[in-house]
Amino acid sequence: MTKKKASSSPIRHVVRLFSRLTIFLCVLLCLLAFLMLHHSQSKLQTPIFPSPTTRRLRDDHHFEGPSKIAFLFLVRRDLPLDFLWGAFFKNGDEAKFSIYIHSEPGFVFDETTASSAFFYGRQLKNSIQVVWGELSMIEAERLLLDKALDDPANQRFVLLSDSCVPLYNFSYIYNKVMSSPKSFVDSFLDAKERRYNPKMSPTIPEEKWRKGSQWITLVRRHAEIIVDDDIIFPVFRKFCKRRRRPPINSMKRRQLLNFLAIDFRFLFPWLKHHNCIPDEHYVPTLLAMRGLEGELERRTLTYTSWNQSAMREKRRSWHPITFDYADANPHKIKEIKDINHVYYESEHRTEFCRINSKLSPCFLFARKFTCRAAIRLSNEGLLSPYITHTISNTRPWMTSLNLKRKGNQDM
Repeated sequence: MTKKKASSSPIRHVVRLFSRLTIFLCVLLCLLAFLMLHHSQSKLQTPIFPSPTTRRLRDDHHFEGPSKIAFLFLVRRDLPLDFLWGAFFKNGDEAKFSIYIHSEPGFVFDETTASSAFFYGRQLKNSIQVVWGELSMIEAERLLLDKALDDPANQRFVLLSDSCVPLYNFSYIYNKVMSSPKSFVDSFLDAKERRYNPKMSPTIPEEKWRKGSQWITLVRRHAEIIVDDDIIFPVFRKFCKRRRRPPINSMKRRQLLNFLAIDFRFLFPWLKHHNCIPDEHYVPTLLAMRGLEGELERRTLTYTSWNQSAMREKRRSWHPITFDYADANPHKIKEIKDINHVYYESEHRTEFCRINSKLSPCFLFARKFTCRAAIRLSNEGLLSPYITHTISNTRPWMTSLNLKRKGNQDM
């Protein structure tokens, strides 16, 4: 009996040690579970943004002279319609505007690449290579805004492409833009295209996800918020990506996958694609996250004509209609200028165009116009007569440089 008790003692010791180890592990696991639960609950709360006051030390309130509009051109290489814009700026007050251009790295605007001295040396020194539909578009916009914010006189910021044209003269556009205390940012719910990626949550909740035109007009405070953002931008970098179009010979297979994704996506979530175009979502989503939609006119000042064809393939085209010589006629320009409201189907909302509560034409600019179309606009006096007169006086230089350019494709 004595030997049996002696042999059982080590077993009880092992059991006791194992029990203590089990209790320790259980307590540790409970503690870890508590910490994870606390962390997940804190993440579900609305993200805490920095103070509305920009972190950058900019002298926003001390400048002499009138407030300026910063015209920000986002272009591929050169500016094909520089002759038209040169005439536009020539008939304006140089103390009321500034010009910044984001072009491909290394491209220089001088007398050999531009027909107007207004654009000489206006390119950014730190430009990047931009690819349509990718995050580099947002990065280029932020670079333009960042550079323009260095001038405290710049109080409004207008983003334009290399195919945009002004629909009115400088003084009209200046007075309209400066008279509004709000930014003009196209912003609406994206209810159909499934571009929101749930992995963006909780930093970007789905109810704050917005879509809109890339071509924005901002007040200074909103421009600073975009440049200083380091919360929403990293989420876009990680989760908002453009999905490449499939080859033509795989369209039937992709249509089948799309069918399955619609019917069974709750069982097979990996079939669900999130084809996210960053430049159409970043600014309106960021400003919605900051609770600033009340400070916006939720529309763009730049007219774009999207394909309204009944054919599904054309209707889904990612690129807008390009206006060539035949399309730039008096009827079409008048039609654009007469638009006074915009309908947002996803929100069942009709936005009547107002500036300071007064009805106003919706659009001050339009795109996508080719060089030939811009020349017709000037020849037939379809823009301001001041612009037409200025162009006619400089036409020999314009024709030698610009008539060789083919129809441009902007960003």
